[in-house]
Amino acid sequence: MSLAVLSSRALDALEAPEVRVEVHLANGLPSFTLVGLADTEVKEARERVRAALVHSGLPFPHNKRITVNLAPADLPKESGRFDLPIALGIVAAAGELDAAALARFEFAGELSLAGDLRPVRGAVALALALRRAGSTRTLVLPPDSAEQAALVQGVDVRRAAHLLDVVAALRPGDAAVPLPRAQALTLPARPALPDLREVRGQGAAKRVLEIAATGAHSLLMVGSPGSGKSMLAHRLPALLPPMDEDEALASAALQGLSSSGFNVAHWGLRPARAPHHSASAVALVGGGSPPKPGEISLAHGGVLFLDELPEFPRAALEALREPLENGRITLSRAGRQASYPARFQLVAAMNPCPCGWLGSFAATGKPCRCTAQAIARYQGRLSGPLLDRIDLQLEVPAVKPAELLAAPGGEPSAAVAQRVALARERALARQGVPNAELDAAGLDQHVRPDAAALRFIEQAATRLGWSGRSLHRALKVARTIADLEGAEQPGVAHVAEALQYRRALPG
Repeated sequence: MSLAVLSSRALDALEAPEVRVEVHLANGLPSFTLVGLADTEVKEARERVRAALVHSGLPFPHNKRITVNLAPADLPKESGRFDLPIALGIVAAAGELDAAALARFEFAGELSLAGDLRPVRGAVALALALRRAGSTRTLVLPPDSAEQAALVQGVDVRRAAHLLDVVAALRPGDAAVPLPRAQALTLPARPALPDLREVRGQGAAKRVLEIAATGAHSLLMVGSPGSGKSMLAHRLPALLPPMDEDEALASAALQGLSSSGFNVAHWGLRPARAPHHSASAVALVGGGSPPKPGEISLAHGGVLFLDELPEFPRAALEALREPLENGRITLSRAGRQASYPARFQLVAAMNPCPCGWLGSFAATGKPCRCTAQAIARYQGRLSGPLLDRIDLQLEVPAVKPAELLAAPGGEPSAAVAQRVALARERALARQGVPNAELDAAGLDQHVRPDAAALRFIEQAATRLGWSGRSLHRALKVARTIADLEGAEQPGVAHVAEALQYRRALPG
């Protein structure tokens, strides 16, 4: 036959739409034409495919006009994932493969000049797309990619290390040699996470950390250098409940789209991202051409820690406002639009002033030498709308050396995590989402403080001039505190404690 049609998949944000690879051989001037909105990486497949076929001893039609069409034509295609289906299409169009067998598979893989198959990005996203489509096709991938895709249950994934392995599996009749089924890698021992027991003192900060872990609330810690802000933030992941399968797959799919790729050793672990304060807005929220996920999407389902928060570029911080509200980021560019999930838990830390010693003289003996204007300018780098979206705002005071040395060891993370898990289960059984993700309707239905608590928070919100968003976020925190105590509804004590965690910056 002179025409072969194979199936593959492109990457469009977190989606993996099907691509039909059509290969036609015709008489005429020898040429190799590739059409279908292919990126430069895809167009370079012509040279890789030609060398791989020749080196593998497979026929390459040097005297034919080769046309490869990647359909649909209006879908952008990038990377070398189409090398394998293009090479197989040429061999099949020359009549060397079983055309009926091609319809039972989907192929993706980059070829070396010697015919070896190299991993491709987004293997988990490819398998998830195949499962969502309800397809019965078998997915053929290079070894490393196949083992990642095998984490998706219900998809038949086969591994192939060389182009000749795939050709042997597609030979007509009894000559076919089946490809081995991919097996998910055995997970190595999980690394030990920093333990809360190592933090001495700072009882209020530990309490807030427990509340944040229970309700998935965002948190801002303000304190002088060395007060323990970063130490506390790095211990939050150990308090979070484990990910369920859907969360783990979504996180793995997003990690697989990044330049560093997905590490199977991190399977099921909540991601913890900590970009440097020099990160740009594109690095945080995503972008580029084609658009790729940023730090907020790579932290989906986990923690995004921003240390030295006022030192981040203003544009980068303001770009966090919408994702904090709706848990998603949509990147609109002239040619493309990409949407990524970004349901992350923001944990931020900052000094109270440029020198960092405001309000800590009693503990450190270091006076603050900043002027009132310098303090206001420094704290003003955080806009009101951004602060309004941070549920918990806490001052972490400096501790005197004598008190620090005399303080006993703290409660271990395992004990706190057990309380967090029980309280989170109560919230999920009641409303299906953590308290921080409640919308307006869910707030009215599931957060019903008693009459005294309502009067109390109404008076406080009026006196403090809170916005409606601030009021709602304080109610969500009160609901989390009530869940930790096993209370049916928030009372005055729960509301009063929630109010304490929305204090203004010192100075």
